[in-house]
Amino acid sequence: MKIRKTPAAEIREFILRNLASREKDVVSNTAEKFAVTQQTVLRHLQKLAEENRIAIKGTARAKTYELKPIADFARQIPLTKNLKEDTLWRQHIRLHLQAVATNIFEICHYGFSEMVNNAVDHSNGSNLSIMLKYSPTLIEMHIADDGVGIFQKIQTELHLDDPIDTILELVKGRLTTDPEHHSGEGIFFTSRLFDDFAIRSGNLLFAHRDNKDWLLEDTEEQVKGTTVVLKINPLVERVAKEIFDLYSTAEEFSFSRTHIPVTLARYGDENLISRSQAKRLLARFERFKEIILDFTGIAMIGPAFADEIFRVFANAHPEIHLTPLHANAEVMKMISRAKSAGN
Repeated sequence: MKIRKTPAAEIREFILRNLASREKDVVSNTAEKFAVTQQTVLRHLQKLAEENRIAIKGTARAKTYELKPIADFARQIPLTKNLKEDTLWRQHIRLHLQAVATNIFEICHYGFSEMVNNAVDHSNGSNLSIMLKYSPTLIEMHIADDGVGIFQKIQTELHLDDPIDTILELVKGRLTTDPEHHSGEGIFFTSRLFDDFAIRSGNLLFAHRDNKDWLLEDTEEQVKGTTVVLKINPLVERVAKEIFDLYSTAEEFSFSRTHIPVTLARYGDENLISRSQAKRLLARFERFKEIILDFTGIAMIGPAFADEIFRVFANAHPEIHLTPLHANAEVMKMISRAKSAGN
């Protein structure tokens, strides 16, 4: 569902992007791009200034233009079980985002609410810190608690061998340590709604950006509690419903399709060769109808690893559709070998 923009909105968006990239000659660049007069561009610049989105400095021919922060603040709030995410949204965030497009407002509302709710229900912390930075080309929100840390919490509750395993489980989606009160969808969908999503806890950083999942380890610095960072360009046309629909199968409107980077099943640069590695990857697959296994960055897999997934699991769960993606010739050879052995 593409959002329609007026010619004026397109011109002003171009001006904001031009200023964000620190390009010079914004007036002449815009005039050339849209085949309008420089006087027309100046009127758009004046309108953006009236909307408090840019600052105009100097006079006459010496005028300069720059983006103007719309909001920049941080708050610390006692973290109690009675804390309501909708109250925090209304009191601290909503007022500053009234002028953004409806699609961006909805995404920010969803992401902020889900992350605050996770902190309230799961962190066991004492304090919650929230931060908002908002300029015409970037909305950035931080939600941080001083609790046990999300990766440690999941590792303990699910009896996982290593905190790195929690990253793999988060990427799959539908992960919760409190199934009676949570669906386990919040982190998964928030990570895909925003341009840049990151969780920092302990010595691990999990990020989703450029449609890829990233895991970084820092052996020097330990972060207490959990910090979530959400970033989105308020000019993008992304619509929340389209993302939700992307992970629903044709037969169901619920969250039933997932996309898993297979590389997250590895520790370090180890090769994926064993059945135990495959079983770690396969955990909770039965909760989905369609699973895309993304083999980006995987040079090879062992026959036992492939057999456990594409013969043993596939035969035991014929209702679940497994699709390999970005697999090279060597990986596909092992997958085909496993499938043929099951026939």
